[in-house]
Amino acid sequence: MESVKSSSSSAVSEAEGESQSEPLTPFLLAKIERNRQRALMLRQARLANRPSAGEGATSAKIAKTIDSGAGFFIEDEEEEDEQRVTRVVHKPAPVMEPDYLMCEECAKPFMDSYLSNSFDLSVCDRCRDSEVKHRLISRTEAKQLFLLKDCDLDRREPPLRFILKKNPHNPLWGDMKLYLKSQVVCRSLEVWGSEEALEEARETREENREVQKQKRFNKKVKELRRAVRSSMFKKDTGAHQHDYGEEELLDEDEDQYRKVCKTCGHQLTYEKM
Repeated sequence: MESVKSSSSSAVSEAEGESQSEPLTPFLLAKIERNRQRALMLRQARLANRPSAGEGATSAKIAKTIDSGAGFFIEDEEEEDEQRVTRVVHKPAPVMEPDYLMCEECAKPFMDSYLSNSFDLSVCDRCRDSEVKHRLISRTEAKQLFLLKDCDLDRREPPLRFILKKNPHNPLWGDMKLYLKSQVVCRSLEVWGSEEALEEARETREENREVQKQKRFNKKVKELRRAVRSSMFKKDTGAHQHDYGEEELLDEDEDQYRKVCKTCGHQLTYEKM
């Protein structure tokens, strides 16, 4: 800016010195016009770089007149540094994409589903097979079919997740615990090691169950026989009436005779007069 001012002032001084002696030449007139155009361009550039009032910046402005050296004056506006207010602009927060789950069946992303919320299984609702693959079984069925204990379902890490449902047989009974069958199958393999070991344990348990059933049957048969036998035996609690047979001669000289009871074998000895 100082170079422009010096050039313009030198041009004016030359023009004044020459104007006293002779009129301005076309070369000087063209030089003055170029200086004027350059000053206008500088002023427009400074106005464009100054923050507008719509951006929220407030400042105290002081008008300053500058001699352009081309026969006119330029008003320059300066901002006081002490009253200048700098606006703090916060960058917008980055846009976070939601955490999508990947379906194990169709390999498509999804937000949430019944199986993911209830059993922590990454399967969308469109791929849910509630009849076969994702069937639910009760706690009793899981323990009987897959030979699991309460500790296998509740304490072994991670504990199997379940949902509660009203008992369909009697609503007054406790709520049923329903498990995902596929997760119960995986837990049984963890406990028994393989399907062959699980099948052998089932056969052994079935044999023991048959043995216990036969023992209970035999015990009931014995109890039934004892009851029948005791019902057929009746003790006679009435007075006994002897039924004697024919008399027998014991001693002819003494006239002694004897009779024997046919029922109890009692002997009756007597004499005849």
